[in-house]
Amino acid sequence: MNGGVAASERLTAEIAKVVVGQSAPVGELLAALLAGGHVLLEGVPGLAKTLLAKALARALDLRFGRVQFTPDLMPADILGTSVYRPDSGTFELRRGPIFTEVLLADEVNRTPPKTQAALLEAMEERQVTLDGQRQPLGETFFVIATQNPVEYEGTYPLPEAQADRFLMKIRIDYPTETEEAEILRRAAAGLDFHDLAAAGVAPALARAELLELRARATALPVAAPVLEYVSRLVRRSRELTRARLGASPRAGVGLLAAARARAALSGAAWVAPEDVKAMAPPVLRHRLVLRPEAELEGATPDDLVQELLETVEVPR
Repeated sequence: MNGGVAASERLTAEIAKVVVGQSAPVGELLAALLAGGHVLLEGVPGLAKTLLAKALARALDLRFGRVQFTPDLMPADILGTSVYRPDSGTFELRRGPIFTEVLLADEVNRTPPKTQAALLEAMEERQVTLDGQRQPLGETFFVIATQNPVEYEGTYPLPEAQADRFLMKIRIDYPTETEEAEILRRAAAGLDFHDLAAAGVAPALARAELLELRARATALPVAAPVLEYVSRLVRRSRELTRARLGASPRAGVGLLAAARARAALSGAAWVAPEDVKAMAPPVLRHRLVLRPEAELEGATPDDLVQELLETVEVPR
């Protein structure tokens, strides 16, 4: 079996031991990691967003860290700071929780813009500067930020320019009736969803295999018609009558990287238009801003993405 397909299936199987019915988000998360981006995970409370992030980190055998974002959280609480040691008369650098490999930024929209900006800068640069010294965050540094699509009172919604720093916005939906019954069955059987080791979740992908998959995705050839397809999707998004703001060139670069990652995971030898179409919703939905009149009509960014996919010709 192809390495990318096998790796994806092993990873999904491990996560499924504790997370029921989220195979699509798992695939998108893995694609984002291979593409070198970060993810905004959106869903109402109680849909296992935190559990999904923890299980992903364990299945990838990566260090996991979690920060609960609150209105009083300061940048130093995430990045770290220098602490004076009276016994030695020196300052000791204490690294913050951002120094990990998979960081869950829980409810990122509940902390002030200054703290949000500190996180986003570290995401972009993959390093932190403390006391004038650069501290690298590592090649597998991956941020999964969650936000609640309801209860906006007292929150600090990410500005469009900051949301654009996330490669993907992945939506977590309610489980189906069958999936919810399975969750209850597992709970009744005594499964502790907080104890991943006891639940049998084990590493499914070695670090070297993950980096090899990333290198393979980066090297996948992309034909000129597919590049043109990505360009037309992005440029057309700026012409939509219901859109106040379309996708930027960075969105096009991100869409291409995500499509390459998906192709690598499926075992393809090149990027196909279907890879671009599959990655368009998570890559573009948080970058398209509706006009007020379109919002009043009940339109959503996903509707705009669907319009793009239906109106922009797919290369043969």
